[in-house]
Amino acid sequence: MQYITILGATGSIGVSTLDVLARHPEQYSVYALSAHSRVAELAAQCLQFRPQRAVVGTADAALELTRLLRGQGVDTQVEYGVEALCAIASAPQVTGVMAAIVGAAGLAPTLAAARAGKKVLLANKEALVMSGQLFIDAVHDNGAVLLPIDSEHNAIFQCMPHAHAHGRAPGAAGVAKIVLTASGGPFLTRDVETLDTVTPDQACKHPTWAMGRKISVDSATMMNKGLEVIEAHWLFGAPAEQIEVLIHPQSVIHSMVSYIDGSVLAQLGNPDMRTPIAHALAYPQRINSGVAQLDLAQVATLQFERPDFRRFPCLALAFDALRAGGTAPALLNAANEVAVQAFLDEQIGFRQIDRVIAHVIETVPHGAASSIEAVMEQDRLARAAAHAYIAHRLAA
Repeated sequence: MQYITILGATGSIGVSTLDVLARHPEQYSVYALSAHSRVAELAAQCLQFRPQRAVVGTADAALELTRLLRGQGVDTQVEYGVEALCAIASAPQVTGVMAAIVGAAGLAPTLAAARAGKKVLLANKEALVMSGQLFIDAVHDNGAVLLPIDSEHNAIFQCMPHAHAHGRAPGAAGVAKIVLTASGGPFLTRDVETLDTVTPDQACKHPTWAMGRKISVDSATMMNKGLEVIEAHWLFGAPAEQIEVLIHPQSVIHSMVSYIDGSVLAQLGNPDMRTPIAHALAYPQRINSGVAQLDLAQVATLQFERPDFRRFPCLALAFDALRAGGTAPALLNAANEVAVQAFLDEQIGFRQIDRVIAHVIETVPHGAASSIEAVMEQDRLARAAAHAYIAHRLAA
């Protein structure tokens, strides 16, 4: 029996993970679940899966969750805060940790899981984007297993059987290029000149994937793909020049690996996150994910195009941050989180997101990512600079 902790259980990845686990009760048991503030949803999950522990963001949320659970006769231990998240990620009983907390908030518990030598199912790309080599070192030094959950990185992992994640450099396995595919989001064909007027609801209407609002906006700006480029660098040891992005609106080919002999290996499947989740949970075996088999005759046509950096400046900013190295990716991520939230709160326009990020990267001095403390300080400085820039724009 494998005991699983899900960090971010009420988000789309957490819900999909529970769906897969429920199909295999003889193999998996839920040890702990976490959510920040969606108490009612977490209570319903605890009622169904009966985890030993549940963690929320605040003391008030913990009181409310306890009330709901005790009213249903559920004796799950309720805790709150970052230390509690780290505890359920590193508990001795835990076999694997689904790291699905969105944003920088997921760094500490995900790192705790790596330091505890767990099987880390990484859906929180920001943790790796921010901490880079520090995170990879924690995996190596503590015998953890790192398995990517993003559909693109999971696809690459499946197409590189001789160069596993955080292992050999791709060149040693005869890899010429890693190709990340992207849907292009909801504004792929919209007139660029009209993007200033798009609303948060429009930005969150992804044409293929059902996701949370933050990651949906990241998909619309293609910052999500930019973060995935940086993640691919750390997972697979590939420099920026060896990573390519192709827009593929059908989202059937999830990514590809091009080899020096001219071969290109691709992983295909219906756009459903339960596929990479099931792959990582059972690796190196295969289990039923609940996803329908792909019917290529029904798909019929697969389209590809190169991204236009004028339409997607956030993608260019991410490549620049990867090349700059050090804490530049942490600055990029922090500024993006602040800018996206400001857009969702209707404080800034859609096309101001990339301007906030560019301002932060240009004005906050980059440092060396020498420790988690240094990375978090850069995160703090970037957020402060982003908030100040937005406040100045609002006051103008």
